[in-house]
Parts: sequence; C-alpha cells; structure tokens
Amino acid sequence: MLISVHPKLPMRNKLVTHQYYVDKLGFKVLGSAEYPAYLMLEKENIELHFFLFPELVPEENYGQVYIRVNRIDDFYQTLLDNKVRIHPNGFLENKPWGQREFSLLDPDNNLLTFGEII
Repeated sequence: MLISVHPKLPMRNKLVTHQYYVDKLGFKVLGSAEYPAYLMLEKENIELHFFLFPELVPEENYGQVYIRVNRIDDFYQTLLDNKVRIHPNGFLENKPWGQREFSLLDPDNNLLTFGEII
C-alpha cells in the first residue's frame, strides 16, 4: 500500500536552499504554487520538502536522507564538475554493507547520502 516517501527537512533560508538544490544538485521546483515557509523540490523520482526554521543551528541539525541511485559514479562526477562540496568523511567508496556511497551536507547541515547496490 505504501508507494513513496517525501522527507521534510529544515531550512533557514528558502532562497539559499533553493539555489543549492536547483543550481548545484539539479532539482526543480515541484508545482507552481509558492509558499513562503515551505519548498518542494523534485529530481527524477525523488521529492524533498523543506520547512522554514530560521532559528535552526546547523551544528545541531541531524536531518538525514538516504537516496538510492543508479550510475552513482556518473552522478558523483557531475557533482564534482559542478563544484559541489562532498562531505569530508563521505567520499565515494564501497561500503562493507554492499553499497557504493557518498555524502553531502546542504547549507543547513542536512546530510544527504547517495547509495547504489554493488
């Protein structure tokens, strides 16, 4: 019965979040309605939602999303080409649990981990 999940992550500044996800990661705004305190983005089959939380302290944010991908090496290279900063402990590598993964931190310290089954 369950068909999809759309994580909701905190953002301090809607414009900064929009620019990072659209300009750096290639997401698009979902729908045509504009909400001052909410942002919905999509890329391929992934949908991420963001709620305004201006008081958020990034160092105290533990928002995390794990996103399954295919052709992870190509996607990783695209991000490197776009000068997207990879998490210092999250460079692309094979993990013992059978995933090839890498991670990013967005401007609000939300952890995005991308993984492909080896």
